[in-house]
Amino acid sequence: MSAAKKQKHSTILYSYWRSSCSWRVRIALALKEIPYEYVAIHLLTDGGIQHSDDYKLKNPSRELPTLEIDGNRLAQSIPIIEYLEETKTSGARLLSDDSMERATARRIAEMIASNIQPVQNLRVLQYLMAKYDDPAEKTKEKLAWGHHWIEQGFVALEQVLATTAGTYCVGDQVSLADLCLVPQVYNARRFKVDMSQFPIITKIDATLSALPAFVAAHPSAQPDAQ
Repeated sequence: MSAAKKQKHSTILYSYWRSSCSWRVRIALALKEIPYEYVAIHLLTDGGIQHSDDYKLKNPSRELPTLEIDGNRLAQSIPIIEYLEETKTSGARLLSDDSMERATARRIAEMIASNIQPVQNLRVLQYLMAKYDDPAEKTKEKLAWGHHWIEQGFVALEQVLATTAGTYCVGDQVSLADLCLVPQVYNARRFKVDMSQFPIITKIDATLSALPAFVAAHPSAQPDAQ
């Protein structure tokens, strides 16, 4: 067991390799240079480990991620990231000292985390697919649903980024907004969204995806990756 795990208040992230919300927090932990133990919660095995009695005690919403840190148990990716920003001085800053830049980063983050991602997350898709008996029809409707809502959200996001972006979503410093963008672009490609419509989003995603913290947080680099 590593020294980090032996500490009185070890940091534990309950995560799933392809969970967008978990991914945001993994990026934040990497940028903040915070070591942590990764506990995989498979969202599909045995009907979803998030529904187990043990996990429900940790997170009654039965969602990911959950982060145990500093003797606390935190949930919901945006509040977790804000907690890390407010309490940890190590690594990169995730929100600017400038109030308008902070508001802009939060706006973009919420466009993704509140308006786009929840409409195409697993439990919404499972509810949708339950209406169809034929497996091919289930897949067709799932892809059409996710494609529609992501594309619609990206139309608005591209327009906003045209006024806010530099190297990244808000100027030339990585911010909370960028942590939300990269996982959502990954999902856009899974749902066959034509990303040529969104050159600003595509360019920012490519730049971010080459940064070491983003590489480390990528789904393919996680211990439960399939």
